[in-house]
Amino acid sequence: MAGTLAHQALVRIGKIFKVEAEISGRPPDERMRVRQARTRPMLDDLKVWLETTLAQLSAKSPMALAIGYSLSNWTALTRFVDDGRIEAHNNAAERALRGVAIGRKNFLHLGSDAGGNSAAVLYTLIGSAKLNGIDPQAYLRYVLEHIADHPINRIDELLPWVVAPQLQAAWHPPVAKAA
Repeated sequence: MAGTLAHQALVRIGKIFKVEAEISGRPPDERMRVRQARTRPMLDDLKVWLETTLAQLSAKSPMALAIGYSLSNWTALTRFVDDGRIEAHNNAAERALRGVAIGRKNFLHLGSDAGGNSAAVLYTLIGSAKLNGIDPQAYLRYVLEHIADHPINRIDELLPWVVAPQLQAAWHPPVAKAA
């Protein structure tokens, strides 16, 4: 295989993700069978290639560090092969954090650690509302409408998973785009 080492690695990884694209949306047991039959041999080959390549590189080179990281995390990186429920990538998590990364400069107006803590609480409530199938705006409106008369020692009654049954029916979360 010609090309730089990075290119060679990406070609190998690309073949693995081609299989993932083919089995996307299929039932977990089917995904696991296909992964074990097709993906596992490619991963075994990739691991041998990484180990062989690492032995030929200067220990402090960026490529050696990247390969070393991959090999030291091999079990976690390849766990998806044995469990059809696990995705081979973390695109959903990265999409969830994109708003935080994009808004980083906008958060400078928070002005203090207390402001940062308040923003963290709001992000957590909004994220929890989404995870519980609630429109975040409807959830925050509900909390603001009820919190003034609500006993402080029962504040947990206003958490997203508690009020979800009352608010879920009206909200249909946006469908995530495939990465």
